[in-house]
Amino acid sequence: MSPVAVLRQARLPVTLHLDTGRFVSTAQFFSLWNALSDLSGDRDYWLRFVQATESVGHQPMFVAACLGSDFRDGIGRVARFKQFTMPERIAVEERGSEVHIRKRWFYAEGLEPDLSVDVSFAFLLSLGRRGTGQRLTPLRLELTRSSAPTAGQNSFFGCPIVYEKADDVLVLKASDLDLPFPGHNAELIDILTPALEESLGRLKPRSSFSEQVKAVLKRGFASGRPEVSAVARDLGTSERTLQRRITDEGGSFRALVQEARKELGRKLLAEPYADVAEVACILGFQDTTSFYRAFRSWEGVTPQVWRSRNVVIQSV
Repeated sequence: MSPVAVLRQARLPVTLHLDTGRFVSTAQFFSLWNALSDLSGDRDYWLRFVQATESVGHQPMFVAACLGSDFRDGIGRVARFKQFTMPERIAVEERGSEVHIRKRWFYAEGLEPDLSVDVSFAFLLSLGRRGTGQRLTPLRLELTRSSAPTAGQNSFFGCPIVYEKADDVLVLKASDLDLPFPGHNAELIDILTPALEESLGRLKPRSSFSEQVKAVLKRGFASGRPEVSAVARDLGTSERTLQRRITDEGGSFRALVQEARKELGRKLLAEPYADVAEVACILGFQDTTSFYRAFRSWEGVTPQVWRSRNVVIQSV
């Protein structure tokens, strides 16, 4: 399936896939899954993902989980390292002889797309089957959707599938989670785990929503006064969610605007050949007088004094 066609269907920039450092919001991520589902027209399209990874290989996270001591350990490793790729949590709840597995999206405003749900549960079950070497069968699959089971679901999961439930839940036998993984390799896990955790450590600062907001603000100062609606639209979320996520991180939109201006102003002024009037324009000020007044309130000195001190510091 053409990436451009999928991005167009999802109403996202058609060059998004070329920017490997770009993050997408939960809403945009869900739009991509819905686009794949719409374009395929196949309710069993999720099986393509399962079959593809069997032939081209799994992510390091899945490989590390397959090296766990048993199915329970493997699921725990997937739940921990899932944070590498998306803001979701895999919730595992044991109820007597049953284990209920759910997914929780931190910033979702709607239900997770069906295609994403099917792929996720299929991979978790594949983990158990691959790790134990047995064709494990869930007790049941509970889904929020109202449509009837597909042939692919019946064949792959091999268990009762209950629809129109309040939540999407994969229900496993608790005894299956105690089944050992014959391929358990503690030494290889010791090698893989630090590398994965290091990746997690690098990812966390980049995933700050406030930093994403400031990045959008910096790109748009020159085009006019920053509006919440415009930033929310750029990040693929609603104004309400944007405000809530900023508040969750202990900030406010107004404070982020101030921080973004200050950071961009310092960066531009650090360039010795940048004209102060030009810097003022890029930061969205109507005139240099307003910029001088604002800059003095930030730094306590004029832009020229700040620049001279910065140049001195760099030359020491």
